[in-house]
Amino acid sequence: MNAVYHLGKGFGQFCFHTFLKLEVAGKESIPPYGPLLVVANHLSFNDPPVLVCGIPRSLHFIGKQELFGNPVGNFIMRSFNVHPYDRSGVGVDAIRLALRLLDQGRMVMIFPEGHRSPDHALRKGMPGAAYIALKSQAPVLPIGITGTEKIFPWRMPVPLTKFRLNIGQPFSLPNVEGSPNKDVLDGMRDMIMNRIAALLPPDYRGVYPLTTPARDHRGTRHAGAAR
Repeated sequence: MNAVYHLGKGFGQFCFHTFLKLEVAGKESIPPYGPLLVVANHLSFNDPPVLVCGIPRSLHFIGKQELFGNPVGNFIMRSFNVHPYDRSGVGVDAIRLALRLLDQGRMVMIFPEGHRSPDHALRKGMPGAAYIALKSQAPVLPIGITGTEKIFPWRMPVPLTKFRLNIGQPFSLPNVEGSPNKDVLDGMRDMIMNRIAALLPPDYRGVYPLTTPARDHRGTRHAGAAR
């Protein structure tokens, strides 16, 4: 973990614990080392800093190249482990980058929806996360995020509200021989999205309402919560 990442994380934790209630349930589920593909719902620009402050391991993000267009942005992005990719390649560059980071034993953060949800409900996931998980065979760690959509990003240092990270159990996708076809990828994508949905309250689940009780949703659990 580099110095800027460490200092920024410490400052964020101070702000969150002073001016809000940051709950992190399930931190004991995070493997202490090794490659890990982290997947979560995407509510707002506030999600990455909350994840950085709530997860003990160093996170690596993949961001569009435009974020690195000036020296200040480039310094900030790289200091917080954001790796640039070229969007002109229809996602191929991002997939290769994620696979390389996982091969190095990193903890890589992916938002499978591909964009922020405008109404906080889960949108249909994209197949990229499933493809990365299948190709790398890295464990997948699902996280449900709530509360970050309630404030504007400029209020993050003094949010005066409550955020929650609900961390599930890591799991692996089944091995598939050869190149997975669209039906296989769609099934794996839905498996990932349903794991995320199980960690969210019903009104956040959107197009993944679940047909069985969400045993992974820790609505009343506070073990391992950071306060």
